[in-house]
Amino acid sequence: MIFGYAGKFLEVDLSTQNIKEVRFSDEVLMDYVGGRGLAAKVLWDRLGSRWETVDPLGPENLLLFLAGPLTGFFPGGRICVSGKSPQCNGVVGSTVGGEFGVDLRCAGYDGVIVVGEAEKPVYLFIKDGDVEIRDASRIWGMNAKQTVAFLTKECRELLKKRYPKKGEWREPSILYIGPAGENKVRTAVVAAKWSHAAGYGGYGAVMGAKKLKAVAVKGTGPLPEVADLEAVQRLMQDVCNNAYESELWRRWGTGAAGYDVGAKQSSEPVRNWQEEWHDERSFGVDQFENRVWVKSYWGDFGCPTTCLKLAVVRAGKFKGAITDNPDYELQAYLGTNLGIFTPEGNVYLASVIDDLGLCGIQTGNVLGFAAELFQRGILTKEDLDGIEPKWGKAEAFAALARKIAYREGVGSLLAEGTYRAALKIGELKGVDVMPYAVQVKGIGVGAHGIRSEKDYPEVYSYACSVQGGDHTSVAFMPLDEPRSEHIRVFDDSGVICFFNTFGIPRNLVFDFYKAVTGIELTKEEWVNIKAMKIIQLQRAMLLLGGPDLQWNPEIHDDNPLRFYEPLPSGPFKGKTVEKARVDEEKRKYYELVGWDERGIPKSDFLKRLGLDDVDKALEKLR
Repeated sequence: MIFGYAGKFLEVDLSTQNIKEVRFSDEVLMDYVGGRGLAAKVLWDRLGSRWETVDPLGPENLLLFLAGPLTGFFPGGRICVSGKSPQCNGVVGSTVGGEFGVDLRCAGYDGVIVVGEAEKPVYLFIKDGDVEIRDASRIWGMNAKQTVAFLTKECRELLKKRYPKKGEWREPSILYIGPAGENKVRTAVVAAKWSHAAGYGGYGAVMGAKKLKAVAVKGTGPLPEVADLEAVQRLMQDVCNNAYESELWRRWGTGAAGYDVGAKQSSEPVRNWQEEWHDERSFGVDQFENRVWVKSYWGDFGCPTTCLKLAVVRAGKFKGAITDNPDYELQAYLGTNLGIFTPEGNVYLASVIDDLGLCGIQTGNVLGFAAELFQRGILTKEDLDGIEPKWGKAEAFAALARKIAYREGVGSLLAEGTYRAALKIGELKGVDVMPYAVQVKGIGVGAHGIRSEKDYPEVYSYACSVQGGDHTSVAFMPLDEPRSEHIRVFDDSGVICFFNTFGIPRNLVFDFYKAVTGIELTKEEWVNIKAMKIIQLQRAMLLLGGPDLQWNPEIHDDNPLRFYEPLPSGPFKGKTVEKARVDEEKRKYYELVGWDERGIPKSDFLKRLGLDDVDKALEKLR
């Protein structure tokens, strides 16, 4: 067995209530590492032969919670959540911060694979080698705070009763869903704590479809044995020392960007991306810090960056609203994107989204889309069940979010996500509303525009990404550049927080991998072979798609139509992206990653990577 792995994975069949341990060969772990990479491999091996027919919200889909060999060692803990995505019908490796991955590894497991569907609501409780499927009927319907409070209390009481000599127990690590996940909303998250979330992919809906309310774990054993403990300790300190030097990043985190990305870079969504510039100083990080933050320098277990903040509205109509940060993405999508420019309104809406178990990015994208349709008279007040989502009206957007979470009235339509909702609304209204849907292959684009070319995504980055509009996984040339998804897939497979890689040489990350696992891995080998295999698997499953949507790369490898409109305001007014240039850059990228002129992985390239079965499956698309 390779160093750095517990070596065991739990497989839980909710249909039969059978629980067993599974293992993967050293070869598979060396090639796919863990997290996102291993998820792609497992999903392909088990479902690839019938991928087009697998319903992401059906019992045949898999739900995977996977750590990686660096989880618990590299500073900053995360866990990767994956499966066939209800948003894009491909595979997304969605990670969430917190202690869950560390607790799971200390319980003796590198991951949990969930299959089937329970007859009634359940949650999974893991204490080291003791694994139990428990009734969740009492908590089905609870919001985020209620769910965490209930499970923390119940699990601690269980542990105290079963292990009385251990005294008082600390709270377990919990992944769970809110009402949105229970109602199979395609923008539902898998949440941790009150407001951490694995949002991209819509895996909260998969949990809901399986009637799995939560997974709670308490591990009391050690982390797996490493190959070179002294080197791991030294490298841990190097990473921490680097993080400690970034005072502004530690003080403000990504929340510093809510003003700057709009005012200085003109790449922030404003009113559903109708603009990308604003000069609203009320949305500066100093305003958040002074008006709503109550705790700075707060981090998850083992994290030296501490980019999290605790935000509470102290007075006014939103008094009592509580959330962490909001980070940049939620400041943007639940703030500027909806015409909201006050910290209080942003914190209130973020807290509502948190409690409902919705993704702030993806649901913010849907809300902005609906608001623009209302602005243009395409959707009326009557269409929206009496709600008027006018720009800046946080209460109206909160009301619409609740409709979505519970699939009430128009909420059931919007719960399908921006792309599917656009198709249906266009059909109902006889109007093409796709120009207002800012998404790529079913996934709302992250809050980083491309028109000013002052932010990090390139003009082809979203169009060619194997995770669609995911801003954390963008296509980039050269492939070994830190922004490239070929590099980021290592972070998601490792499984680590890439915020803690900022400012350190990339080779240090691979040195860390060697110190833990004993395996020599160069950046070149990773980018050109191992990451390439993972990317090709994700690309294949994305293109095969189904059962309700399939993507034609000649049509859908493209930016949202809005990104071809000139910027209407700000220092980069009039700037846009030329379609011919995007197509030319796409051709260069296709060639670099072994795809043909249509964007389909080439036969000889796949065979060279040892992916003969993938090549055979893609014959029907060539």
